[in-house]
Amino acid sequence: LQLLVLDEVIGACNTGLFDEATLVRFLKTKPRDLEVVLTGRDPSPQLVALADYVSEICKCKHPYDKGITARDGIEQ
Repeated sequence: LQLLVLDEVIGACNTGLFDEATLVRFLKTKPRDLEVVLTGRDPSPQLVALADYVSEICKCKHPYDKGITARDGIEQ
């Protein structure tokens, strides 16, 4: 089994930086022994339909709650 992680590819599709049709075509024709992980917010219904797993991660606690803005090398 092999693993390919396409980090933030969903966001890239949503902003037009990457063509979603190309991603969908790849997912439909990928080798069976290749596990693909897509990350990013607001996947299209087509990507959700192709997925085996769909997860949402929500914030329970974050430094921003205390007024701490994004830090270089951590959130940025």
